[in-house]
Amino acid sequence: MHIRPLDPAFPIERQIAIDTSPVVLVNVFTLEKADEQAFLKVWQDDAEFMKRQPGFISTQLHRAIGESPTYLNYAVWESTAHFRAAFTHPAFRAKVSTYPSSAAASPHLFQKVAVPGICVA
Repeated sequence: MHIRPLDPAFPIERQIAIDTSPVVLVNVFTLEKADEQAFLKVWQDDAEFMKRQPGFISTQLHRAIGESPTYLNYAVWESTAHFRAAFTHPAFRAKVSTYPSSAAASPHLFQKVAVPGICVA
């Protein structure tokens, strides 16, 4: 799988070095339509691994509507330290190579923002 930073100036490797909590991982995947079933199987394996890691809270996979084989994963973690430990774990890193060759991922970490009268952080 290819990693394409959402923000090339601040890729995931730089983000995981910042200690904060909680964090939300947003990861957009693009791939060829023929690879969708293989992608879903590998993603499920990854999600099962992540679910067992300390600090994991939840995840949800979304598929773009229509014909686009684009997926968005949203995962909540207690902290960047927890996510960093899972993301850099050798077992997880080994799984990355099992994604279909057409798959590209754009992972990025976010934090909730409080907007008065609209949402809380």
